[in-house]
Amino acid sequence: MLEKLKEIEEKYADIEKKMTLPEVYTDVAAYAKLAKEQKELSPVVETYRRYTKYKETADEARALLDEGVDDPEFKDLLREELEEAKLSMEKVQQELKILLLPTDPNDSKNVIVEIRGGAGGEEAALFAYSLYRMYSMYAESKHWKSEIAYINETEIGGIKEVSFVIEGEGAYSRLKFESGVHRVQRVPDTEASGRIHTSTVTVAVLPEMDEMEFEVNPSDLQIDTYRSSGAGGQHVNKTESAIRITHIPTGTVVECQDERSQYKNRDRAMKILTSRLYEAEQRRQNALVAAERKSQVGTGDRSERIRTYNFPQGRVTDHRIGLTLYKIEQIMNGDLDEIIDALITADQAERLNASAEE
Repeated sequence: MLEKLKEIEEKYADIEKKMTLPEVYTDVAAYAKLAKEQKELSPVVETYRRYTKYKETADEARALLDEGVDDPEFKDLLREELEEAKLSMEKVQQELKILLLPTDPNDSKNVIVEIRGGAGGEEAALFAYSLYRMYSMYAESKHWKSEIAYINETEIGGIKEVSFVIEGEGAYSRLKFESGVHRVQRVPDTEASGRIHTSTVTVAVLPEMDEMEFEVNPSDLQIDTYRSSGAGGQHVNKTESAIRITHIPTGTVVECQDERSQYKNRDRAMKILTSRLYEAEQRRQNALVAAERKSQVGTGDRSERIRTYNFPQGRVTDHRIGLTLYKIEQIMNGDLDEIIDALITADQAERLNASAEE
């Protein structure tokens, strides 16, 4: 591992040197490419440099102790310094192991989030709206941009289905564990007897792909235009700006009606379609090459119930990692970091165990 880290540091130093060259500095594309590489390597290099500093401290303290020190106080100080440096090295070594784990190539991408009401009728549709609001508020807290592509609303403020795009640094890396079935237990406003109902909502989180990254044959597509329905003012009823794209071989249908421009709707619908087809292909390949993972973290299995929101008890439980938090109001208002951090940590631990077994 240390040899690999030394190579990475040398590569980083070489990038830094190249970025100061006039011919590179004035070439926007070349400079941007090097800057991207530098940013990707920076966390590893900075952590490795911390490790080497602790190692130097430990080596110096050990050398002085080996030489023989007469002063008992100085000897105790050296032993303490050596012990602290060794503990710091162990801690940083664990950080480096995590940083060297293979990264998901989609982590830096924007995401498409699709939410659909499941079992529970109108109550499921109301909770689908609550989840849409929760993710929107989380995106806002991260200074990410959120934009609806398609929405099918109910008459009393619920959502049967919504597709929206979240654009921002690291959006997919933090939201990818949200795919699955979310269960809600609460007393609906329409329930006179105060009986708790259980409803479900399906969430899918897809990395936003474009046609250049994942090829879709144009002859496999049926593209229809139609007039938007629902909210949107007079404009949507006058022009056929909404787009419906059907991928004939798989029967996948994507609708996009939020933009006023037919071209923009088509572009957004194609990105969503491409992302769905990419995800389906990834699932097919994963099923062929890998055994089912013991933990459901990160698999995005939509048939799996991943989380329960129990309103009477004020708790949220993530079943994949056995985490229960009694802060349902904060979570529904977009405070998701504690859950997401725990899921990322669990995924890293599992991958570290897997790499140790290989």
